[in-house]
Amino acid sequence: MDDVKQPPAEDTRTTRVTGEEALAMHAEGRPGKLEIRLTKPLITARDLSLAYSPGVAEPCLHIHRDPKLAYDYTAKGNFVAVISNGTAVLGLGNLGALASKPVMEGKAALFKRFADVDSIDLCVDTEDVDAFVNSVRYLGPSFGGINLEDIKAPECFVIEQRLRELMDIPVFHDDQHGTAIVAAAGLINAIHLTGRDIATTRLVINGAGAASIACAELVKAMGMRPENVILCDTKGVIWRGRTEGMNQWKSAHAVTTGARTLAQALDGADVFFGLSVKGALTQEMVRAMAPKPIIFAMANPDPEITPDEARAARPDCIIATGRSDYPNQVNNVLGFPFIFRGALDVRASTINDAMKVAAARALAMLAREDVPEEVAGAGAGKALRFGPEYIIPNAFDPRLISRVSPAVARAAMDSGVARKPLLDLQRYERDLANRLDATVGALEAIADSVRNNPKRVVFAEGEEEKVIRAAIAFRNAGYGTPVLVGREDRITAITAALGVPLPEGIEIQNARVSDSNRRYAEYLYGKKQRDGFLFRDCQRLVNQDRNVFAACMVATGEADALVTGTTRSFAVAMEGISMAIDPVPGRSVFGVSIVVSRRAGTVLVADTAVHERPDAETLAGIARGSAAAARRLGLEPRVAFLSFSTFGDPRGTIPGSIRDAVKLLAERGADFEFDGEMSADVALDPGLRASLYPFCRLTGPANVLIMPGLHAAHILTRAVPRLTSATVIGPLLTGLTHSAQIVPMQAGVNQILDVACLAAHAAVTR
Repeated sequence: MDDVKQPPAEDTRTTRVTGEEALAMHAEGRPGKLEIRLTKPLITARDLSLAYSPGVAEPCLHIHRDPKLAYDYTAKGNFVAVISNGTAVLGLGNLGALASKPVMEGKAALFKRFADVDSIDLCVDTEDVDAFVNSVRYLGPSFGGINLEDIKAPECFVIEQRLRELMDIPVFHDDQHGTAIVAAAGLINAIHLTGRDIATTRLVINGAGAASIACAELVKAMGMRPENVILCDTKGVIWRGRTEGMNQWKSAHAVTTGARTLAQALDGADVFFGLSVKGALTQEMVRAMAPKPIIFAMANPDPEITPDEARAARPDCIIATGRSDYPNQVNNVLGFPFIFRGALDVRASTINDAMKVAAARALAMLAREDVPEEVAGAGAGKALRFGPEYIIPNAFDPRLISRVSPAVARAAMDSGVARKPLLDLQRYERDLANRLDATVGALEAIADSVRNNPKRVVFAEGEEEKVIRAAIAFRNAGYGTPVLVGREDRITAITAALGVPLPEGIEIQNARVSDSNRRYAEYLYGKKQRDGFLFRDCQRLVNQDRNVFAACMVATGEADALVTGTTRSFAVAMEGISMAIDPVPGRSVFGVSIVVSRRAGTVLVADTAVHERPDAETLAGIARGSAAAARRLGLEPRVAFLSFSTFGDPRGTIPGSIRDAVKLLAERGADFEFDGEMSADVALDPGLRASLYPFCRLTGPANVLIMPGLHAAHILTRAVPRLTSATVIGPLLTGLTHSAQIVPMQAGVNQILDVACLAAHAAVTR
């Protein structure tokens, strides 16, 4: 950063990790953080012929005739080069190209982790601007975009500008624009919270390097008046007429002012942006600022002033830093992955101001939404909700890709730099969410069906925070009317503490005082009077057991489905539901879990909830019910009965009942593929089956796995999400006359929401 003293290397360590830990992480196993993986099979000679000679000649000829086809036949459209010469590595200064490689590899890893953008690091060993530009400009055919990184100012300005002029793909210096975009997002929300107008807001920026100048340019593009932005460097205010330590980029932001020092510039200022050094902002300077001052102390690793120091001077301030151990982290990872994602997907020729502003505004609006539970868990014990300590989204918010990237893509189209406009932005948002979470795609068709046929779903444990949040999300998603069972004053108090108002359209039913209690008790008594229950027993159950109350609502037709399980074990919750809801005559009640992974797609596993050691008759019934569940998910079922044995090898007592179940299905007829007994690898690998068991009835990978017992089902479904990136939803109850679901006690908000949607869908399809 120009005119800013950089901290020594040893100061960059934080208390979160040691240098030894970082070195060990980079060295263990395969050194570094990147590898290349194939996207097409290269197993047979035919595969090689298609991928290389002679097959590869065909796409080469097509691309020669029409260069745009490179986006169709190669990885170009999802491939970014992360390029540096190492002249400004983090806060460490000029370490050279080779020493910048760990950072560049890390950047490439972040591209993949957060936005599924493939990238490769290129470390260019020259400080000569002309040589650097010439080495990069000719790489255009290989990449869909160029991310410049860790290049010192002012050379970075020249390099970026020249490459943008010479190349027809996006060129983006993240040290400049990434910081500016995320800081601008926080500024939008801080201005909103303090009741300011950006047009009249006064900003002082300390530091005149790449990020500082980019911040000045972006806030002006957003509507801040140029005369209200004062830039300072180590020699003081950059005022119109100053000659010492100036260059063309600083001169562009010089203003007419009598202030000559940072302290003078801050007198009465609304906002401070620091991209300089530790201690540059004093408490006296903060006290001199306007009421409700906004302070972005972004120097790393130590801010210009700590939040504690700033609040001690001005308790009414809003403060952000560049550190993750303080609230409101200005983190570039909130920007560049999603900006490139949107730019690549519309084949933008550049990343312009409109796209940057759109990204900043999308980030700002996301911070105002309810925070997902998995993100709230990163709050170090503090509630993450929109306010002075949460004006910038968390970097691990899974919604970033589906909020920021579409906003960037839309801005690219509106500003005329998109060469492949998107026709359906809503579909694009759904596709982006599915890109990082395969569960989204598996549930999307079901969600659409529920939106078209909204249902009343009872959330039996309506006083639990995560249940309330799931009910709000259910309502906001358009799935129907959620009914919370609980005390209204308690639910209202919880939503007030969350900072999330209870939206219209959510009902609250207090089981103790409900007008329906008498009717529900009579219904329950009619079912249980010959099982030893007195009427007063039924009254007590309806009044005191929310699961019984909720089940009676569903059984009497006053709701379509229910969800429970967060406060009671599966067995206890099931006992309450079974009081009011019966099994379908002639069918087994069992649990089916949905396993969703990128590699295997969607696979159903049963029984994962009810039957400890099912006999052959029960296994056959579970297979039929699971096949029907697969079809409701849009799958054509291929059912495999799993065992440690494969078609009699080795023999044992358990495989005998499995063989009998397969025989029963064969004798009675089934309208789906099935076979067994077989091991899991045989079930999921058609190639293995073809070579060893060509007689197997399955024509593809099994997508319904019938387990030999509850022990095996539990082991599989508990281990899979912890050993792989797969997601497990369930177990989902099937075989009841009405839709009811029990989530695991440790279920989070998203899982409760998904199960509620599935419960509503089951009601739709009955």
